[in-house]
Amino acid sequence: MAQWTSAVGAAQLARLIGSQQPRTAAPGARKPPAYRTLADGIRLLVLEGRIPVAARLPAERELAVALGLSRTTVAAAYEALRTEGFLESRRGAGSWTSVPAGNPLPARGLEPLPPEALGSMIDLGCAALPAPEPWLTKAVQGALEELSPYAHTHGDYPAGLPALRRMLADRYSARGIPTMPEQIMVTTGAMGAIDAICSLFAGRGERIAVESPSYANILQLMRAADVRLVPVAMGDGLAGWDLPAWRQVLRDAAPRLAYVVADFHNPTGALASEEQRRAMVEAARSAGTVLVVDETMAELRLEDDLEMPRPVCSFDPAGSSVITVGSASKAFWAGMRIGWVRAAPDVIRSLVAARAYADLGTPVLEQLAVNWLMRTGGWEEAVAMRRAQARGNRDALVAAVRRELPDWEFEVPLGGLTLWARAGGLSGSRLAEVGERVGVRVPSGPRFGVDGAFEGYVRLPFTVGGPVADEAAARLAAAARLVGTGAGGGSEPPRTFVA
Repeated sequence: MAQWTSAVGAAQLARLIGSQQPRTAAPGARKPPAYRTLADGIRLLVLEGRIPVAARLPAERELAVALGLSRTTVAAAYEALRTEGFLESRRGAGSWTSVPAGNPLPARGLEPLPPEALGSMIDLGCAALPAPEPWLTKAVQGALEELSPYAHTHGDYPAGLPALRRMLADRYSARGIPTMPEQIMVTTGAMGAIDAICSLFAGRGERIAVESPSYANILQLMRAADVRLVPVAMGDGLAGWDLPAWRQVLRDAAPRLAYVVADFHNPTGALASEEQRRAMVEAARSAGTVLVVDETMAELRLEDDLEMPRPVCSFDPAGSSVITVGSASKAFWAGMRIGWVRAAPDVIRSLVAARAYADLGTPVLEQLAVNWLMRTGGWEEAVAMRRAQARGNRDALVAAVRRELPDWEFEVPLGGLTLWARAGGLSGSRLAEVGERVGVRVPSGPRFGVDGAFEGYVRLPFTVGGPVADEAAARLAAAARLVGTGAGGGSEPPRTFVA
């Protein structure tokens, strides 16, 4: 059986190689041979996640024709990549991308440090902001006033409190997607929702297509479920989703599920256009794949004049091909562990039935608090506060990084909570390691990829602003200097990722 899960055509690979910035040689240096240039170009595409790991590459003859090179040159490049651990081959199955065996995979997600453990550390590991007071306190007080009738029951509501299910259904209906309470299940955060969906639809060994990069904690959740992740590279910058690549992966790999964050994607901040959303739904329906859409960032637009595209589920209002996941954790507060699923009623019934063997239900008091916020208009006011805070933090962080690290590359997102930065050719893993020594905690790019991609990136969340953002950027610059000069310690010299 072949080890590849997706394929890159000769024309596509030639286009990707042609889009790379030409390498600037040192004065007087010899120009590298053509096979070395080609091998370095493919290696960089793998490290940056623009070609997924386990993607089948075109045959040598096909790629030689597409690039206008000799087959001997392509064969030598492939052999160099095999020697370096970036390519595996098998007679009759072709060649597919890989990463070197010594390239450590991320072993955990982005767990926040306890506040008492931070000390002087600036923690950019977790994309979460403090609660938007006074709305948290008001919501809990309102929930306590409404708790008494529920206290006389057993307190287990596997589908969620009826009042909150109606509220969430009405909010979807107000967005133009007619929804019944029977299409809603309340969960313990978005993570609980996606865990339940994966358990229902994707057993051990099933394939799940994911954006590359994608949200680190969800990737780790899926790894723990022993599913096969099929990465689909995101387009350049904030352009987002490469629809031809998605169609090909859904057709060729036939994944049971596909997980996407169409609204202010985590970590890149990209926002899918309406046409991209429509095309994604059509491709999933044609392939028989269930599309799981994570809307946890959807309300965090940071530009007031930004017109949001229609929700992905508007192109499948019955919920037969699209399952939507929402949450209070990003838009309101991470400590409010309330999430929800919108899907077809039969899917909701199956999820609820399976819940008897999981967590039984979501805390009643927190459900009442979210329902109170949404009923009274406090939700909108709290989200407005959250947007203003995130916007100010984003602008402060962008200015500080541009000043302290002018060779880092990124595009400023229009919403969400994260900045995805190419770290000037340095190893993101080394930056994360050295950063903690100089007092700044930052997650490296490989946490957001499948099988070690994105080594040259870091994710910066909009969780600090003002002087703290300035200090965070200054500490990152100090870490970058140590990594760049090899003074950051470790047994290996600093790795750079320039083709």
